[in-house]
Amino acid sequence: MNLRRTKIVATLGPSTDDPAMLERIFEAGVNVVRINFSHGADKVQSRIDAVRACAAKLSLTIGILADLQGPKIRIARFIEGSITLVPGAQFILDAGLDADMGTEEMVGIDYKELVDDVAFGDILLLDDGRIVLTVQEVTAPRIICRVEVGGPLSNHKGINRLGGGLSAEAFTEKDQRDMKVAVAAGVDYIAISFPRDAADMQYAREMLESMNGKAGLIAKIERAEAIEHIDEIINASDGVMVARGDLAVEIGAAQVPGAQKEIIRRARALDKPVITATQMMESMIENTIPTRAEVSDVANAVLDLTDAVMLSAESAIGAHPDKVVDTMSRICIAAERERETQISGHRMEMRFARIDEAIAMAALYTANHLSIKAVITLTESGATPLMMSRIKTSIPIYGLSRHLDTLGKMTLYRDVYPMFFDFTKVPIERINASSVNVLKDQGLVEDEDLIILTKGDHIGMHGGTNSMKIIRVGEV
Repeated sequence: MNLRRTKIVATLGPSTDDPAMLERIFEAGVNVVRINFSHGADKVQSRIDAVRACAAKLSLTIGILADLQGPKIRIARFIEGSITLVPGAQFILDAGLDADMGTEEMVGIDYKELVDDVAFGDILLLDDGRIVLTVQEVTAPRIICRVEVGGPLSNHKGINRLGGGLSAEAFTEKDQRDMKVAVAAGVDYIAISFPRDAADMQYAREMLESMNGKAGLIAKIERAEAIEHIDEIINASDGVMVARGDLAVEIGAAQVPGAQKEIIRRARALDKPVITATQMMESMIENTIPTRAEVSDVANAVLDLTDAVMLSAESAIGAHPDKVVDTMSRICIAAERERETQISGHRMEMRFARIDEAIAMAALYTANHLSIKAVITLTESGATPLMMSRIKTSIPIYGLSRHLDTLGKMTLYRDVYPMFFDFTKVPIERINASSVNVLKDQGLVEDEDLIILTKGDHIGMHGGTNSMKIIRVGEV
């Protein structure tokens, strides 16, 4: 069996609303679906219901990630719907202009505080950097600019400031409303857009806790300021996403590959999952095969040990989402065969602060140096399999839990395969054998295979993993 260790996140949209297509992308290898709250809010619940129905039909555990919109700093609308800007011309961003009255000379903006955030000489990037403006003068409510790079510009395009520094809050009133919807739907993860520092993530967590939400919080790294505070943001989150679109506009596209590698490295070091996102298979929105550059992009993210790679428009509005998922899966599997993804020196010279962390490290070290077929970890919270997944290995880690929210969270962890098993309903003397039988019944292990089992003496206690046992299948 060729198990893929890197997880695939696929964004849902019109192209996946057909139940038959949803089933095909799940069979092709999707582990987590992304619900984008920037689009189609009226279809959020129906899409979540469809995911759960399809997952149940196929006997799969599929995680659900709700992606909140965050602050969208955009231009307003043009009288004619679009204009063309000419290099060297003057163009005004006017916070006082009526939203529908944009012309080739000026356009309104939805974020009125932009006039307080910019100054002479600042570079403003519109439409993901396709249009470049230099600020010449700020006279509230107008920002008078010179067009450096022109071209067509249409309604509602985004505005970024090169180098970051815009003061817009990461968590908006719309996000608060959408978070309530996500919590009520019981999603596994909620992504927070444009956090600048740990305080933004802590505020989002306070909002989540006030709603009695259990979802993990994913920090989307897409601001220049976030790079400067990366460790504190990771520590304040349950995972991070390298959101390369807006990040490239803020720090420059040439800086993104290095930033991506560093974010993945720090997330793994701090025991948090990381998603690599944006334009990974962009050409496959329409084409049936990817470009060679896209293949290398996905493979390099896998070689860097990202937990997951994400599809956006490719699956949401693409012509053939199932082909995209299948192609991405095959690229991941090929990259995972490389030796550098399998041999680990992780924390060999470090002391451990927790017993369950020591057990996780010992289990994977042993697995990597003995002929182990699989690692089974009985888990309440998912903490032990998460720590195991930080270690390079080619050996599958099966996270067995009785909690659906724990199973959902484990869908994002590299190398970890969540399985439902209520070990509290098994006599204590039968737990080892019953755990092994969960895998044996599915043909994942067979008699004479060596496996490693980790668990806690006190069944049902969070953070209680304190034992590791090597078992020969058929002898328990």
